[in-house]
Amino acid sequence: MSRVFALEGARLARHRRRKLVNVVALTLALAAMSFGLFWLVWILVETVRLGFGGLAWQVFTQSTPPPQAEVGGLANAIVGSLIMVSLATLIGTPIGILSGIYIAEYGQRTWLGHVTQFINDILLSAPSIVIGLFVYAAFVARVKSFSAFAGVLALSLIVIPVVIRQTSTMLSLVPNALREAAYALGTPKWKVILSVTLKASVAGVVTGVLLALARIAGETAPLLFTALSNQFFTWNLGEPMASLPVTIFKFAMSPYENWQKLAWAGVFLITLGVLALNILARVLFRNKT
Repeated sequence: MSRVFALEGARLARHRRRKLVNVVALTLALAAMSFGLFWLVWILVETVRLGFGGLAWQVFTQSTPPPQAEVGGLANAIVGSLIMVSLATLIGTPIGILSGIYIAEYGQRTWLGHVTQFINDILLSAPSIVIGLFVYAAFVARVKSFSAFAGVLALSLIVIPVVIRQTSTMLSLVPNALREAAYALGTPKWKVILSVTLKASVAGVVTGVLLALARIAGETAPLLFTALSNQFFTWNLGEPMASLPVTIFKFAMSPYENWQKLAWAGVFLITLGVLALNILARVLFRNKT
């Protein structure tokens, strides 16, 4: 009888220890979440408070001003960012999707597929400044000129691994029964990929593209080494071009009040754009994956 009571007491003691460990772990997790949310809310509040107050019509219609000027905007930086981000997405998206299809559908048991996956994992975790330095050494230093094309190249190298990872992951989630059913009907492999697996995972692939677009929209370091900046409006990809992140960095570090005000307006715009892209990626395709 005493042995039964001893076992029951040991079981109750283990149960109490587990409850204590659970309470401690839950408390630490909630504290860490609260700590992160506190700073996130503070940043968002300050961005809205200072950025919204700096918005005016001339921000979208005038180019970046000289120091202590009474007028000026961010039109050249906004247009430059739209050009470089759009071109980088157009270049990186098809390469990323095709590479992701190869990894998921052809390269699962080949050395090339494993090597491609390994290199993609390295690129996915590489700091953006390293990519900017690589493009600077490989392209800018050779042509001896900063250019928007070099900025597009650096941003596309950031887009590619994100799209590859998302595409390969979404394709691997498609049930093999769908592929086998298509093969049983005599459908060739390329047709199965195009009409079955890719169609079933198109929402996830598009989500990956939108997430990659949101990531490069705020990149500053790669553009500092490639596109640099330009105080004037230009469409020429062969010369330096202004971008919103670089302009924000330059204006925020300056002692001039008008530049700092425009920097906060740019921060508000880029935060709003990235937030909209992330919401679009998660909400628009939420029920279609």
